[in-house]
Amino acid sequence: MRITSVDAATANQHLPDALRTFRDPETGRSLADTNQLSGVQITGNRLGCRLALTTYCRPIAEEVRERLSSHLVARLPGIEQVDIELVDLDRPPTPLGQIGLRVRRVIAVGSGKGGVGKSTVATLLALTLKRFGCRVGLMDADVYGPSVPQLLGLSGRPAIADGKIQPMQANGMPVMSMGFMVERDQAVIWRGPMLHGSITQFLRDTNWGQLDYLIIDMPPGTGDIALTLSQLLPMGGAVVACTPQEVALLDAGKAIAMFRQTKIPVLGLVENMSGFVCPDNGRRYDIFGKGGVRQRAEQLQLPFLGELPITMTLREAGDAGELEAALEDPSVLEPMQAISRQMLRSLEDLASRQPLGPAL
Repeated sequence: MRITSVDAATANQHLPDALRTFRDPETGRSLADTNQLSGVQITGNRLGCRLALTTYCRPIAEEVRERLSSHLVARLPGIEQVDIELVDLDRPPTPLGQIGLRVRRVIAVGSGKGGVGKSTVATLLALTLKRFGCRVGLMDADVYGPSVPQLLGLSGRPAIADGKIQPMQANGMPVMSMGFMVERDQAVIWRGPMLHGSITQFLRDTNWGQLDYLIIDMPPGTGDIALTLSQLLPMGGAVVACTPQEVALLDAGKAIAMFRQTKIPVLGLVENMSGFVCPDNGRRYDIFGKGGVRQRAEQLQLPFLGELPITMTLREAGDAGELEAALEDPSVLEPMQAISRQMLRSLEDLASRQPLGPAL
């Protein structure tokens, strides 16, 4: 990194220290070590530069730019304005675990019980990250009640090519589900070893390509699959979906305990079905209560990621197999964007405490 200015000696002296105290949101590494800042130029009291971020960071890229700008202004004498151009960083994901999955983070979405909209939250999370420009895959690990094919309007059997399962595509997003392997009304009656084998095959033998995120829709409750995942590869974390009802909150606590026991970091809680705004009169009705998930997150000292309301848009789009279309509705898109960004902040916090990978 070279500063090109005849009057940049002071900034040149302080810049390395300033970068040493600012971390890449993906890896948690110091920007002084990662070579992500380039093209530094100083004109008077203004500094211009380029910051390279991978597509993993897209949901919070603008936030990172603003933070870095303020950080440099505060630490570089004489600099009053910093202009940062964001550019794409082509850094392939490191293969994870023995199965060699090429993904930056694997995120499990779980719940303590069924019927709280976990699959909808998982699918919307994947679709929202894709909409931001991230490279995302979605794996439906809810083998007893796979809902993802219905939500996305996908059917048929995945093809096999070059010894790999070719996932189904939802507008360019790779998707795998047990629902593609069995008839629609066929019951899946499996014991632990068979579950372990199917999850391993979905992860190891599917042609996922290179991903920023693999979102896994977990079965409700506690069971073998979280243990299987924790044994197969390092998990980026878990998101727990819940409704505000007390009975649902009690079961959510069990899911959180399961993730903690299997050493999967809990990134935060999502309050689903959080109120209904009547289209006829505009009044909000808290059918399942309100604020219970935020309160429980505070009690457990976990991040609260946000609220997703009940909407006719979501119900109709899910029933029609067109859940992605629901994101055209601001009442769905805006909460999901906020939830996605909060999840990334949790991941960023984890990375800052335990930096990932070697310095670049």
